[in-house]
Amino acid sequence: MSRGAAAALSAALLLLALAGCSSAENNMAKTDQDSQKDQAAVRVDEQPGTVYYEIFVRSFYDSNGDGIGDLNGVTEKLSYLKELGIGGIWLMPVNPSPSYHGYDVTDYYGINKDYGTLDDLNKLTEAAHKLGIKVIMDLVVNHTSKEHPWFKEAIGNPDSKYRNWYRIEAADAQVPADGAVGGNPWHPYGSVKYLADFWEGMPDLNFDEPAVRSEIIKIGKYWLQQGVDGFRLDAAKHIYGDFASTINTDEVKASNRKWWQEFRSGIAGAKKDAFLIGEVWDSSVIIAPYLDNALDSAFNFDLAKKLLSGADREQNPDIAFSLGRIYDMYSKASNGKFVDAPFLTNHDQNRTMSELDGNVDHAKMAASLLLTLPGNPFIYYGEEIGMAGMKPDEAIREPMPWYASGTGTGQTTWEALLYNTTPKTVSVEAQQTDPDSLLSHYKKLIAWRNELPALRDGGIAELSTGNPAVAAYVRAANQEQVLVVHNLSAAEQTVDLTESGKASGIAFSEIARASKDGAKLDGGKLKLPAFSTVILQ
Repeated sequence: MSRGAAAALSAALLLLALAGCSSAENNMAKTDQDSQKDQAAVRVDEQPGTVYYEIFVRSFYDSNGDGIGDLNGVTEKLSYLKELGIGGIWLMPVNPSPSYHGYDVTDYYGINKDYGTLDDLNKLTEAAHKLGIKVIMDLVVNHTSKEHPWFKEAIGNPDSKYRNWYRIEAADAQVPADGAVGGNPWHPYGSVKYLADFWEGMPDLNFDEPAVRSEIIKIGKYWLQQGVDGFRLDAAKHIYGDFASTINTDEVKASNRKWWQEFRSGIAGAKKDAFLIGEVWDSSVIIAPYLDNALDSAFNFDLAKKLLSGADREQNPDIAFSLGRIYDMYSKASNGKFVDAPFLTNHDQNRTMSELDGNVDHAKMAASLLLTLPGNPFIYYGEEIGMAGMKPDEAIREPMPWYASGTGTGQTTWEALLYNTTPKTVSVEAQQTDPDSLLSHYKKLIAWRNELPALRDGGIAELSTGNPAVAAYVRAANQEQVLVVHNLSAAEQTVDLTESGKASGIAFSEIARASKDGAKLDGGKLKLPAFSTVILQ
């Protein structure tokens, strides 16, 4: 499952595997060339990947007509997700909570009544598994809601067994006040104050308390026994990272890593292969230690910026080179066991289409980049139809538009629309049968990924074309190697692959997939229509 081995394919070996010969030399060189390909393939340590889909249940699909999305609604739309090509779904918080978003939990063993029941979740996981779709759920354990019974008892009773489950200090205690996410993280309550880094309504749990750690492991095991396949771990680096002055110190990083290792070990009895992906919103250097027998993945925030910038500026974001270096680091930290998690935007960020100023061609190219990279790509619900949205948060979590009329069975209505007010163009129904729609493009690229082992499971190595509008990289798996070439610009581009970068020739002799008509390979010269992607074998 190592990415490092794939990333560490030597440039020389890859280029030899790519190198072609003149017609007079073809027969003589073919045996050596095949041998070199085999050598390269042997060095590829595959990592099976799938495409995940992030769902805000409240906004997705309403099964009972109350205007609020629910778990049965997700179950009803599994066929849509399967048709899209999705292999896994991430459910944003489904536990009881006083907020619309659910990131302040009041009962870790319950289901938000707006969303249904535990039985509904069980039906969803069973139905998803029958379709080959995994289900992971948000696990928010850095903090609870201030309405959680634990906190209510802890803050109201100094003798409560829960008192030490939170960080509660005397009102005049001298403590660091530089919150890791900005502002003073301490909030007054009578003669005391409590730590709540993100918001006063989300008091932080104290993981120095053994009972807290034991309880969180118990919670993790409980949900795995209910049938979920793993967890998206909210605020994973803030378990011990409360203050700006200490969050990236060796001590805090080590404490965070140790806790997630303990969690991983603790839940193993419930599901040995549980998928753990953390929100570690930081650089690859900070992320790497979390992959040491703790998390399988952490979202690649730095890469997301590169993908969006490349699509927006119509210039090669040079992702293969940077990923190679990152994967080397991750492989060393994880002993070869990690899965990258590329994405474009998520529920905490302005939506992709808004970041790209509504340009559908740019959105298609961002999707093409994302869906031809290693790991488990994550798609935020509605991204595939071009939903727009800019902060505040409610506006980036608007109801999913299913119908061209804007209304219909299952359409959620809990929030008034601010951005997605044109269902005649931005809705599933409007795009479902349009072969040129953004939705059709997503389906196409995901299908390529599911069909080609190198795109789904392979490593990555850069290939320079010398053209700033063209991004190219090799994806290599045991069964095959493919060359991915993107024309990010509005103009047709021709790339001379025989002269590109360090390679003197090209072994890839045919176009296996093309996102647009008009792509042509002739004598090592590849013609690419505007805003198009080509896969060569």
